[in-house]
Amino acid sequence: MNTSHPVVVIGAGPIGLAAAAQLLERGQDVVVLEAGAAAGAGMREWGHIKLFSTWRYNIDAAARRLLETRIAGYPGDWVAPRETQLPTSAQMVSEYLAPLAAHPSMAPCIKYGHRVIAVTRVLPSGAGVDLARSAGRDSSLFLVRSRVGDETVDVLARAVIDASGTWSSPNPVGRSGIDALGEAAARAAGLITSPLPDVLGASANQFAGRTVLVLGAGHSAANTLLALGRLRQQHPTTTILWGLRGPANPIRLYGGGSADELPARCQLGTSLRRFVENGDISIVENVSVASIAVIASNGTDLHVELALADGRRLLADVVVPATGFRPDLSILAELRLDLDPIVEAPRELGPLIDPEFHSCGTVAAHGERELAHPESNFYIVGMKSYGRAPTFLMATGYEQVRSIAAALAGDRAAADAVELELPETGVCSTDLAGSCDAPAVVAAAEAGGCCSPPEDAGSGCVGPAVAAEPAGGCCGAPEPVTIGFATGTLHGFADLVDEDTI
Repeated sequence: MNTSHPVVVIGAGPIGLAAAAQLLERGQDVVVLEAGAAAGAGMREWGHIKLFSTWRYNIDAAARRLLETRIAGYPGDWVAPRETQLPTSAQMVSEYLAPLAAHPSMAPCIKYGHRVIAVTRVLPSGAGVDLARSAGRDSSLFLVRSRVGDETVDVLARAVIDASGTWSSPNPVGRSGIDALGEAAARAAGLITSPLPDVLGASANQFAGRTVLVLGAGHSAANTLLALGRLRQQHPTTTILWGLRGPANPIRLYGGGSADELPARCQLGTSLRRFVENGDISIVENVSVASIAVIASNGTDLHVELALADGRRLLADVVVPATGFRPDLSILAELRLDLDPIVEAPRELGPLIDPEFHSCGTVAAHGERELAHPESNFYIVGMKSYGRAPTFLMATGYEQVRSIAAALAGDRAAADAVELELPETGVCSTDLAGSCDAPAVVAAAEAGGCCSPPEDAGSGCVGPAVAAEPAGGCCGAPEPVTIGFATGTLHGFADLVDEDTI
């Protein structure tokens, strides 16, 4: 393999920086191309969200070693946050990603403001190698093209690791995987928000006293609905509609209840159910959006009218699209990829992560071999590697890049020795993009970082017996949990579901 050129990593999120740390530890040259102005740019956009998974599962091993090791000009005095604490996305950036990106070994490797727009191949002579050319392909270099301000910049690489995530490519509101007619105009008018708006914080005025339609049934939807329910307690004129693509199935909507081994997950569904049963949230079933019209009232106030496929119409002041994400594969059009036709993940990985059969905790450990494509030395990792599947766990991404870094360094044995210890109760992600974990409803208490008890002691949200914690801790045993509203049914509690309702 040509080692005179660096490995290019696309994205400076948790998985991208972990890939860089693993490569640096093995003495490999690496360049990280980040579209944003700082590390963790995507996570900063939902910094108000608290994660379900604790710090124990959010720090890559090589990154930790880098941060804790003293070298010339760096004291090695970084102290990891307490393992049992649940960070917010903003804390994940400020307490881990930012220090990692600023490390004297890492900082020179990162190029900010580089938005990758294409990846292709070239021969050492400079001759082009497009998708259709096979001669000399495996020995050719990668050409990674980025937009930097008004300029276009090319970087040559011996290998490419795409850790760009899926946050920037949300699923549309419209039916059948495409935009509804008029959807772009509604987004441009600000009537369709981001998937994770700060309902109780910076964006409260956008929702208070208005009619809000939340589309989706994942963790993003659940947490936005809970925040809106609390906002309605302060502003009773707020109307909350919960749009579902299919019929309402209580088990799928609210989870497995007391059968769920994760108290926070159980409490999420219990709290949501309470708001619905109290009439604070109204469910609208079988919402298949054909078109969206922006309408004005009083000459200035804008609203949206959604025309559904069955002829119904919904009126709302604002729409929250918690409809999931998908990988942007357009930048890879000149590469030879082998993708699962259903979830758009690497073909060998697809059957391992299909959400019809697996939750986060039942996905087998996988590494370089499962992530390889016909395009040698090219890999998609992190949330993007899971395509449209919602079962990604950050710890899984860390193991992916450890294996790939070993392979690129020529250590085949280490690359193949993939290990990943996950509990079967690991919660799956269903819609939040990015290689990060899930928003938590039962959050760690501010004072001392201890876990809050369930809001309703009679809810039946009781987890498994937990061994005593180290001094200073008062939470249950940490469980890795990712984004998405896992039901606790199809992946471990299928006996709770009437087959006729699936």
